[in-house]
Amino acid sequence: MFVTSAFAQESAPADTSHAATEGETQSGTSVPAEAHGTFPPFDPATFPSQLLWLAITFGLFYLFLKRVVMPRVGGIIDVRNDRISQDLDQAAKLKGEADAAVAAYEQELAEAKTKANAIGQQANDAAKAEAETARKKVEAALDAKLGEAEARISSIKANAMKEVGSIAEDTASAIVEALVGGKASKAEIAAAVKSVAR
Repeated sequence: MFVTSAFAQESAPADTSHAATEGETQSGTSVPAEAHGTFPPFDPATFPSQLLWLAITFGLFYLFLKRVVMPRVGGIIDVRNDRISQDLDQAAKLKGEADAAVAAYEQELAEAKTKANAIGQQANDAAKAEAETARKKVEAALDAKLGEAEARISSIKANAMKEVGSIAEDTASAIVEALVGGKASKAEIAAAVKSVAR
């Protein structure tokens, strides 16, 4: 136990008187005042030994870092680099497969569009052909009906024209009777109607 110099000075006379009376040598834990100097690490007399131990400690620490810590850190870095390169290689491989799948999908999509356009064109052509065939059938039926109607109209017209002559003759004889008051011969009326009809 360290004893301060003030305590040592106070206790020293008591100890000396005690030692003087009993004839014993002084022993104790008191520290003389001159022993208290500078703090040992700051003492210039200890610098060479401190520098020696600093160099030894630094050298051992350097060897420890070089031989133990750095290989482990380097191994960890190498493992991580290998893992990263493997991940990058796998990502590139997967990207290539994805690009190939996208290209195959786009090619199939283009083929499907081409097939769909061809099927649509075929359906359109078939519909046009069917419509054209149906139109021709309808036109033929209409032409036949129109021919029949024209034939009937011409026969009705011919019949009407035959009767127009007799009706005109009857009408002319009635007009002549009303105007002149006498009867004209049928031959004269028929000749007059024929000359007007030409």
